[in-house]
Amino acid sequence: MCGIVAYVGDRTAFPILIKGLQRLEYRGYDSAGIALHNGTSHVYKCKGKVKDLENLVKDKDISGTVGMGHTRWATHGEPSDRNAHPHQSMKGKFSVVHNGIIENYTHLKKELSNRGYSFESDTDTEVLANLIENIYLEQNISAELAVRLALSRVVGAYGLVIYCEDEPGQLIAARKGSPLVIGVGNQEYFLASDATPIIEYTDQVMYLNDEEVAIITREKLELKSLSNDNLTPDVKKITLSIDHIDKNGYEHFMLKEIHEQPATITDTFRGRVAMDGSKIFLGGVLDVMPKLINAKRIIIVACGTSWHAGLVGEYLFEKYARIPVEVEYGSEFRYRHPIIFEDDLVIAISQSGETADTLAAIRKVKEAGATVLGICNVAGSTISRETDAGVYTHAGIEIGVASTKAFTSQITVLLMMAMLLGSKRKTLPQAEYSTLIHELISVPEKIEEILKEEEKIKKIASVYKDVSNALYMGRGLLYPVALEGALKLKEISYIHAEGYPAAEMKHGPIALIDENMPVFALAANDTSYEKMISNIQEVKARKGKVVAIVTRGDKSIRKMADHVIEIPECHEAVSPLLAVIPLQILSYHIAVMRGCNVDQPRNLAKSVTVE
Repeated sequence: MCGIVAYVGDRTAFPILIKGLQRLEYRGYDSAGIALHNGTSHVYKCKGKVKDLENLVKDKDISGTVGMGHTRWATHGEPSDRNAHPHQSMKGKFSVVHNGIIENYTHLKKELSNRGYSFESDTDTEVLANLIENIYLEQNISAELAVRLALSRVVGAYGLVIYCEDEPGQLIAARKGSPLVIGVGNQEYFLASDATPIIEYTDQVMYLNDEEVAIITREKLELKSLSNDNLTPDVKKITLSIDHIDKNGYEHFMLKEIHEQPATITDTFRGRVAMDGSKIFLGGVLDVMPKLINAKRIIIVACGTSWHAGLVGEYLFEKYARIPVEVEYGSEFRYRHPIIFEDDLVIAISQSGETADTLAAIRKVKEAGATVLGICNVAGSTISRETDAGVYTHAGIEIGVASTKAFTSQITVLLMMAMLLGSKRKTLPQAEYSTLIHELISVPEKIEEILKEEEKIKKIASVYKDVSNALYMGRGLLYPVALEGALKLKEISYIHAEGYPAAEMKHGPIALIDENMPVFALAANDTSYEKMISNIQEVKARKGKVVAIVTRGDKSIRKMADHVIEIPECHEAVSPLLAVIPLQILSYHIAVMRGCNVDQPRNLAKSVTVE
């Protein structure tokens, strides 16, 4: 959620920090700040965007080869200059940037107040800065030890970078539940919440694990546990390039990522499906294949868009592998005393691999002894490390806060897993198995066909850009796509929208329909087609406006709908991958026409690392 960037080395830190904060803007934020250290500390911070911070520091001292920056997504205290990071301790000994939540900050704040500490902000982070300082001064110990002792008293999640005035040239980083990556250069180190601010300087990185502390100077990096065990840094090479984080001529990252989906879906199945349709190979689950084949139940845990992908997975696993499936919100799963058996298979889905609620669900499941698979997009992420096995989506970095290509890549992985399990369990006949593989291989070309219709879809968007509400409806595999379409619209255009199973409309939501209510109907030519015709008639009988997503050549629904968007003919199993594309395009253009910040919608963050 919040974005952290820091540097220690021989270069001037300021340009690295500002560029890093710009690269982290996609995570969502409401204020920004930097601290630069050149013998004394200079902290500059303000409510607003990075460009506001750049204006603030004009004519200020921005020298120094050590520094840290931060973009804040508010948890404690409203967006304001005083609540922006970095925060300094009362006596000025420590500067801190923090991602996460200190849950027991109220208790710690009261304790520090009784010791004479005062506070200038409403944040939990300032409490932590003062706690570290208090321990440091009272016990007359090193900054690193003071940090470890302070963190041993903290309840909650954190990604931290800390600077001590008495130990110049050194940064201390720590992590629990909130990601931090360290880029390793030539006598210089780069720290960030993710790799995007780092990749133009080095391709050598290490990811901090929970309850690890890094002590960093330009000469060396020392890694310890909170309990003072010395650890060996695990440095890896990353393949992310600058091209992945540039718009490449598109007006917004979201539009670029919509258009990347033919390539990202191909990248997801490339090397995993035989082009002759004979087999699927998922190396990431090979070691646990016997457990997968013999699973009595699958539980899918996810949040947001990933949860919608999980709902698609439910249909696919039950149909092709004949295994019962439950799809759970990660945020609810851990709190409702779920019944978990050792022979359950749990699949955790997360774009970032750092979603706090999904991680908490994973840890609860592992306590019960079930097998956990991860589906995520970020190599080296926490979910990829904490699960027993898994599959990367290979969607590439997704900058737009509203997920597009990550969603279709997740569905691609789920479809491959369902087909593979169906083949192994002998519940999916070989002929149909081969047909489905060929259908999946054909998807990227069919999406290209849909993308060529963008101008037509844009014209439809112009008709509905000023509505206040919208309904989405679908059946079977396209019901989760209706949910996803509604989520996209409200995420980026701020129009209230809801998705429903089409047959449920008459159990309440149909009361909302009048001549001002657009209804987006997912009506591809599948097993529910005739039922969808009836549901659309119900909407039209109440003067609702219908925008229908139909299979190319459809004649029946065309006669009823106000607007029709065609998708190529396809197998029902891959229909979600095609049907969601027009909905993404519609939402994008409606949001642009309304003047919304498409890539950074208000109040939202890309990587949700707090509960």
